[in-house]
Amino acid sequence: MNIIQSIVLSIIEGLTEFLPVSSTGHMILASSVLNIPEDAFVKTFEISIQIGAIMAIVLLYTKRYLKEFSLYLKLGIAFIPTGIIGFLAYPYIKAYLFNPIVVTVSLISGGIILILIDKKASGLEGKTIAIESISYKNAFLIGLFQSVSMIPGVSRAAATIIGGIFNGLDKKHAIEFSYLLAVPTMFVASGYDLYKTSIEFSGHEIFLIGLGIVVAFIIALIAVKVFVRFVENYGFKYFGYYRIIIGILFLLLIR
Repeated sequence: MNIIQSIVLSIIEGLTEFLPVSSTGHMILASSVLNIPEDAFVKTFEISIQIGAIMAIVLLYTKRYLKEFSLYLKLGIAFIPTGIIGFLAYPYIKAYLFNPIVVTVSLISGGIILILIDKKASGLEGKTIAIESISYKNAFLIGLFQSVSMIPGVSRAAATIIGGIFNGLDKKHAIEFSYLLAVPTMFVASGYDLYKTSIEFSGHEIFLIGLGIVVAFIIALIAVKVFVRFVENYGFKYFGYYRIIIGILFLLLIR
């Protein structure tokens, strides 16, 4: 992997990690188009640069995290389904579901659901409670939705946002809860993957990882702010259309 390739992948990570479009699907597609081999270092790189995206959320939502202690408990409960299912099933998911057909079906079906859910989300405006008042039961149910995102192409952001809307949150609150839940989820997932990695890095590879983390952080910082404003004004349907288009492209380009 060269510097240009690492920057491109990091930009894609920062742009797509917190949007309901599947960062995994985009990374697989980009790696194929750029002819980047999926070797041990590239896989570690793709995991490591998520740290930059996580830190963008921590920076943007620090006040929200510090506002109420019970929010930590609710996020912990929401993480439980993903933690258990991930620990038990992730090796099998990685072995059998990381393929173009699964990603394509997930992208297109997820796009259709986002288009359908957009109307429901619009009907909830001004009728929902604050995130701090969400029940432990609803937090757990949103966590169940998140666990589906372990299937490549589903998108963790899409799954949790849809889960939030089905559990009574409006668009803005569903997005915020999705972002807050991303921090423990991604931190544990990335940390576990890195812990399981036993390769030694060259100086150049360490530089690429550091550069990737910084680029992903900056791009995620911008993307999160723009996404919240965009959804408040235009809803989710355009992301649904985009997922369907990218899913078709994915099917045509990945062989």
